[in-house]
Amino acid sequence: MAGGATSFGGQTGRCRRHRAAVDEKGTTVISASKSASWSYTEDFLDEPEEIDLSRARAQELGCRAVSPGTGALLRMLSRTVGVKTAVEVGTGAGVSGLYLLAGLPASAVLTTIDIEAEHLAAARAAFAEADHRPNHVRVIHGDARDVLPRLAEATYDLVVLDLDRPETALELADAATALLRPHGLLVVLDALHFDRVPDPARRDPGTVAARDLLHLLSDSGRFDISLVPTGDGVLLAAPLPSRRD
Repeated sequence: MAGGATSFGGQTGRCRRHRAAVDEKGTTVISASKSASWSYTEDFLDEPEEIDLSRARAQELGCRAVSPGTGALLRMLSRTVGVKTAVEVGTGAGVSGLYLLAGLPASAVLTTIDIEAEHLAAARAAFAEADHRPNHVRVIHGDARDVLPRLAEATYDLVVLDLDRPETALELADAATALLRPHGLLVVLDALHFDRVPDPARRDPGTVAARDLLHLLSDSGRFDISLVPTGDGVLLAAPLPSRRD
């Protein structure tokens, strides 16, 4: 654990000063220490060696990898929501996949999809170095817009959608949500798109597409939504039970 030698003594009563304040209109005001708190959460846990190696490959390939905080969240989600089947759109060099696999039970299967063959080769190497069996991971080379509609609907407990290419992710929304079991969970990574989504002045195509996807999911009335500021933003969307459930 990063900062493991830090003493917890003398910390009583400090939490209140670190909370975001609310002004007289009920608007949340971010305290000056909030950004430091977010940075602290990203560095809170040390990453295992296989993650470090995978990150190095991602840097060499020029592909983005999830932040340590986002990875830890993925691991926790895959461990706690009873996942038996998961699908990930955007394999990269395998950093997010390693985190997901670390939380999945041995009987679970992760399907991971990427259009870049070089990225998948790096991910396969990462999975092998971490001793994940081939039947634990299904790696698919292809465009997710073609692959997702071919997967069986309502059979996945966890669907992870990377907003690295927001315009493509917006096209995938229907296919991605169709894969979920009634009690499954959709996780959208990079949901804040380089922290541009909250700024209404940002109107570039990627930011607009990311913003549109978030509103599409939150305004549909079909999901219980949580937007978490970890990493570059993580949107969690759980299907609401129908009246027949």
